[in-house]
Amino acid sequence: MIEHKITDFIMNAEAKALATFSPEYGLNVVPVSTITVKDEKIILMNYFMGKTLHNIKDNPTVSLACWKGLEGIQIKANVEYQNGGTLFEEMKQWIAETLPSRVLKGILILTPTEIFDTSASAEKAGTKIY
Repeated sequence: MIEHKITDFIMNAEAKALATFSPEYGLNVVPVSTITVKDEKIILMNYFMGKTLHNIKDNPTVSLACWKGLEGIQIKANVEYQNGGTLFEEMKQWIAETLPSRVLKGILILTPTEIFDTSASAEKAGTKIY
Protein backbone atom coordinates (compact mmCIF):
# COMPACT_ATOMS: atom_id res chain seq x y z
CA MET A 1 0.00 0.00 0.00
CA ILE A 2 2.69 2.54 0.90
CA GLU A 3 4.68 2.78 -2.30
CA HIS A 4 8.42 3.46 -2.17
CA LYS A 5 7.91 7.00 -3.52
CA ILE A 6 5.41 7.75 -0.73
CA THR A 7 7.82 6.40 1.90
CA ASP A 8 10.60 8.54 0.44
CA PHE A 9 8.35 11.60 0.47
CA ILE A 10 7.38 11.05 4.13
CA MET A 11 10.97 10.53 5.20
CA ASN A 12 12.28 13.56 3.28
CA ALA A 13 9.44 16.01 3.89
CA GLU A 14 10.49 19.43 5.19
CA ALA A 15 7.52 19.54 7.53
CA LYS A 16 4.98 17.15 9.01
CA ALA A 17 1.90 17.73 11.16
CA LEU A 18 -0.49 15.31 12.87
CA ALA A 19 -4.17 16.17 13.39
CA THR A 20 -6.37 14.46 15.98
CA PHE A 21 -9.88 15.03 17.31
CA SER A 22 -11.96 14.01 20.30
CA PRO A 23 -15.22 15.43 21.68
CA GLU A 24 -13.52 16.23 25.01
CA TYR A 25 -10.37 17.96 23.74
CA GLY A 26 -11.50 19.03 20.28
CA LEU A 27 -9.26 19.43 17.27
CA ASN A 28 -5.52 19.27 17.89
CA VAL A 29 -2.61 19.63 15.45
CA VAL A 30 1.03 19.09 16.40
CA PRO A 31 4.31 19.20 14.49
CA VAL A 32 5.99 15.83 14.03
CA SER A 33 9.75 15.64 14.42
CA THR A 34 10.77 11.98 14.34
CA ILE A 35 9.13 9.54 11.95
CA THR A 36 9.89 6.28 10.19
CA VAL A 37 8.10 3.79 7.95
CA LYS A 38 8.28 0.07 8.69
CA ASP A 39 6.22 -2.84 7.35
CA GLU A 40 3.53 -0.62 5.76
CA LYS A 41 3.14 1.34 9.01
CA ILE A 42 4.12 4.92 9.74
CA ILE A 43 5.67 5.27 13.18
CA LEU A 44 5.75 8.58 15.04
CA MET A 45 7.77 9.08 18.22
CA ASN A 46 6.19 10.54 21.35
CA TYR A 47 8.48 12.63 23.48
CA PHE A 48 5.93 14.95 25.09
CA MET A 49 2.44 14.54 23.60
CA GLY A 50 -0.50 15.49 25.81
CA LYS A 51 -3.76 16.35 24.06
CA THR A 52 -2.71 14.20 21.12
CA LEU A 53 -2.69 11.08 23.30
CA HIS A 54 -6.01 11.98 24.91
CA ASN A 55 -7.54 12.43 21.48
CA ILE A 56 -6.27 9.14 20.01
CA LYS A 57 -7.52 7.23 23.05
CA ASP A 58 -11.01 8.66 22.36
CA ASN A 59 -10.76 8.57 18.57
CA PRO A 60 -8.07 6.42 16.90
CA THR A 61 -8.43 8.14 13.53
CA VAL A 62 -5.78 10.71 12.55
CA SER A 63 -4.55 12.72 9.61
CA LEU A 64 -0.86 13.22 8.86
CA ALA A 65 0.21 15.97 6.46
CA CYS A 66 3.73 15.98 4.98
CA TRP A 67 5.07 18.61 2.61
CA LYS A 68 8.15 19.92 0.89
CA GLY A 69 7.84 23.25 -0.89
CA LEU A 70 4.58 23.18 -2.84
CA GLU A 71 4.37 19.37 -2.94
CA GLY A 72 2.45 17.52 -0.25
CA ILE A 73 0.46 14.51 0.82
CA GLN A 74 -2.24 13.84 3.39
CA ILE A 75 -2.47 10.42 5.00
CA LYS A 76 -5.65 9.41 6.78
CA ALA A 77 -4.95 6.55 9.17
CA ASN A 78 -5.99 4.46 12.13
CA VAL A 79 -3.56 4.77 15.02
CA GLU A 80 -2.40 2.50 17.81
CA TYR A 81 -0.33 3.76 20.75
CA GLN A 82 2.37 1.61 22.36
CA ASN A 83 4.72 2.33 25.24
CA GLY A 84 6.13 -1.17 25.50
CA GLY A 85 6.76 -4.25 23.41
CA THR A 86 9.19 -5.29 20.69
CA LEU A 87 8.58 -2.42 18.24
CA PHE A 88 8.69 0.18 21.02
CA GLU A 89 12.02 -1.24 22.26
CA GLU A 90 13.39 -1.20 18.70
CA MET A 91 12.41 2.46 18.29
CA LYS A 92 13.75 3.31 21.76
CA GLN A 93 17.16 1.88 20.76
CA TRP A 94 17.10 3.78 17.45
CA ILE A 95 16.31 7.06 19.22
CA ALA A 96 19.02 6.44 21.84
CA GLU A 97 21.53 6.11 18.99
CA THR A 98 20.30 8.96 16.76
CA LEU A 99 18.87 11.48 19.26
CA PRO A 100 20.41 10.63 22.64
CA SER A 101 19.04 13.78 24.30
CA ARG A 102 15.44 12.64 23.70
CA VAL A 103 13.46 10.33 25.97
CA LEU A 104 11.00 8.16 24.07
CA LYS A 105 7.72 7.80 25.98
CA GLY A 106 5.80 5.86 23.35
CA ILE A 107 5.12 5.36 19.66
CA LEU A 108 2.12 6.04 17.48
CA ILE A 109 1.68 3.38 14.82
CA LEU A 110 -0.34 4.64 11.87
CA THR A 111 -2.04 2.25 9.47
CA PRO A 112 -2.97 4.30 6.39
CA THR A 113 -6.54 4.06 5.11
CA GLU A 114 -6.34 6.76 2.40
CA ILE A 115 -3.59 8.92 0.89
CA PHE A 116 -4.22 12.16 -1.01
CA ASP A 117 -2.02 14.53 -2.99
CA THR A 118 -2.16 18.02 -1.48
CA SER A 119 0.30 19.70 -3.84
CA ALA A 120 -0.35 23.26 -4.94
CA SER A 121 -1.52 22.28 -8.40
CA ALA A 122 -4.94 22.29 -10.02
CA GLU A 123 -4.14 18.88 -11.54
CA LYS A 124 -2.90 17.25 -8.32
CA ALA A 125 -4.65 18.88 -5.33
CA GLY A 126 -7.10 16.49 -3.74
CA THR A 127 -6.21 13.56 -6.01
CA LYS A 128 -6.56 10.25 -4.20
CA ILE A 129 -3.32 8.27 -4.37
CA TYR A 130 -4.58 5.33 -2.32
